[in-house]
Amino acid sequence: MPDDPYTGGVSRLLAPDERLLAVAKADVAAGATAPEPPAESTPPGGPGGGPGVVGVLLNVLSPLVVFSAGDRLVDRVLYGVAGRGEPGSAASRLALADRRAAAPPGLRERVLAATDRRLLLCLTGPVSLWPGADDRPAELEVAWSVPRSAVAAARVGRHRLNPKRLRIDFTDGSWAAFTVPIAQSGDPLRALAAALG
Repeated sequence: MPDDPYTGGVSRLLAPDERLLAVAKADVAAGATAPEPPAESTPPGGPGGGPGVVGVLLNVLSPLVVFSAGDRLVDRVLYGVAGRGEPGSAASRLALADRRAAAPPGLRERVLAATDRRLLLCLTGPVSLWPGADDRPAELEVAWSVPRSAVAAARVGRHRLNPKRLRIDFTDGSWAAFTVPIAQSGDPLRALAAALG
């Protein structure tokens, strides 16, 4: 496996006899993702009800009016579909972990790792926007993981304008997509897909 700046950080998160196969810095693809897992107690009129047609139209017309159904519609129109699955599926739990990662202030990078046992989504601590400010990668933490047996397939292919989109299919029928910026190499994504395949 080629040396990656995140390899050491991911290796520290593994069990003593777990072997790291591939690491790739990637973002959950833009677009509509699987819905969040069901909450233990959803208040009446919560996310399950939805805003209806008027709410969706208000969301499209004004970015200050926020409805989750409207956000999903706008994402679907602008970016396409970046994941599917039932609430509570592997892709659903992954989408929830990514949304929780984006909530705290600061920029956090996402790192995918494939081991001989698991697929992991790791997050860095807050990182600097300015290159050279601190060249050391931040410490990593595991935001989400599934056993390797939950991964059905992985492949890198073209989607709209991005030729480097990793799609991971899970055995529960759900799937999620990851991308890197167009200027970056797609080799880490291809290595991750090969390790999962």
